[in-house]
Amino acid sequence: MQRLYKKMAGTSAVFVTESHSGSSPVERDGLTWNAQELGLDSCSRALRWREPMDSSLALEGLEEYDRPQHGDARYVSKLQAAFVYIDRIQGWVEITAFA
Repeated sequence: MQRLYKKMAGTSAVFVTESHSGSSPVERDGLTWNAQELGLDSCSRALRWREPMDSSLALEGLEEYDRPQHGDARYVSKLQAAFVYIDRIQGWVEITAFA
């Protein structure tokens, strides 16, 4: 089964799984992306875990003071989900299985 993703509303590049069970506003334009389109296949299974964040909006502000690198991963407590940074899209994608 192929997992699909939707962009979170109010963000430029934070993607959650289409089936995300938490409360997360997603864009209502109906667009979806698959893992390959978002570049998840380019991440190794060994992620670089960074400090957890409170909100997904905080992920986007990192470029100003703690620039993320490809493969950086962070847990977002308000969404109860983990995200990995993908250079190709300059964005964060929810991950459901990780090492």
